[in-house]
Amino acid sequence: GSFMDIFGDEFNKYRSPLVSRYASKEMAYNFSDRKKFTTWRKLWIYLAKAEKALGLPVTEAQVAEMESHAEDIDFAMAAEEESKLRHDVMAHVHTFAHCCPTAAPIIHLGATSCYVGDNTDLIMLRDGFDILLPKLARVIDRLSNFAEKYAGLPTLGFTHYQPAQLTTVGKRACLWLQDLAMDMRNLQRAREDLRFRGVKGTTGTQASFLQLFQGDHDKVEDLDRMVTEMAGFKKAYMVTGQTYSRKVDIDCLSHLASMGATIHKICTDIRLLANLKEIEEPFEKEQIGSSAMPYKRNPMRCERCCSLARHLIALLADPLQTASVQWLERTLDDSANRRISLPESFLTADIILSTLQNITEGLVVYPKVIERHILHELPFMATENIIMAMVKAGGNRQDCHEKIRVLSQQAATVVKHEGGDNDLLARVQADPYFAPILGHLDNILDPKTFIGRAPQQVARFLSEEVRPLLEPYKAEIDVKIELEL
Repeated sequence: GSFMDIFGDEFNKYRSPLVSRYASKEMAYNFSDRKKFTTWRKLWIYLAKAEKALGLPVTEAQVAEMESHAEDIDFAMAAEEESKLRHDVMAHVHTFAHCCPTAAPIIHLGATSCYVGDNTDLIMLRDGFDILLPKLARVIDRLSNFAEKYAGLPTLGFTHYQPAQLTTVGKRACLWLQDLAMDMRNLQRAREDLRFRGVKGTTGTQASFLQLFQGDHDKVEDLDRMVTEMAGFKKAYMVTGQTYSRKVDIDCLSHLASMGATIHKICTDIRLLANLKEIEEPFEKEQIGSSAMPYKRNPMRCERCCSLARHLIALLADPLQTASVQWLERTLDDSANRRISLPESFLTADIILSTLQNITEGLVVYPKVIERHILHELPFMATENIIMAMVKAGGNRQDCHEKIRVLSQQAATVVKHEGGDNDLLARVQADPYFAPILGHLDNILDPKTFIGRAPQQVARFLSEEVRPLLEPYKAEIDVKIELEL
């Protein structure tokens, strides 16, 4: 059929822009129905294999039949079953059993819905972190290269968004890097702390399995351990209610929200610097900045990152409230909320990291503009150095301070009331009082003398704190990002 026959229906209903506009294929797949339900089937296979190994009446033929049908899911049948049964897990048990008639009697033996539901969620969370971590590493790598390149380029510092003492372009990037490095450690820790729910039964007591194994506690523990290992986890939670604690979701999403705050700050800084024309995000040759104003170069990627980071931060309210309202062994009011908040947090984090990688790979710096801004403010900043030089040449600190104060006020009047350039230096040069130091003025006013230890701080920070963090991701560090939009 035509394009509209196939996709026409898609345009008639809401689609999440997280997926339809922005998300990477790998993260969109991580939370897809196909991944979810094939994982359910894998979990049923792990359970059957472990039960068989521990002496329950499960045959090799049954396991083989389940394995041969792990991937072929009849989604239409599952949907029809669910509309009848009003139970998503039993709908999929029936659908799986339909193509595995031999294994049908033992599928889901002894298990509760959370055996597949919660364990699958934990797998998706773990795999989600494994998708995000290399992307974060790439952003850190690109920004490190940027910081190194511009470690010595003086630029105006800003406090209160008012000009302050000089720093360097690279040192400012290290402020961003320090926050991203914290995020990296947070995400790594959250991922390592994840455990499997394992095999726990309906209220977490493993009663059904103890009955299956006729009171053999060791076999129940073996079953739990074997299934956990097959799923690729080192540990399972020792105690659960029906579900794993919903505090685990807070732990995961709070670090994503925290990373959202970092990225919002970085992209806001770039937007502020773009207004000053000191730094810009990359701009494609064909890109249109404004439908009305052809000269516009808008920082739209940074704005997108801020927009989505705000959503990522807002999503943290969901798991906080969900964990706080779980009653006793569990209530089902977690379910609909988690279907939205867990995938959306990872999808949103994924998108802003990809976008930020694109930005950091092509940041444009305008040294001449930066220098012009410095020269505009430097005379005021140099007053302290001028005083020191005068005292060294035999002057009196208080007299010199007063002279400079008067000349500074006059220069400020020219700048603020007459719109002129800062002429403080011309005034200093014209005043015979300052004759002893006129030969040193150029040295006193070299921007490089105002940046303190910034270049040395950058070098040490990158080598001791940042580069070591990237070691585990070496193999994936060179992947480039092509933004669709």
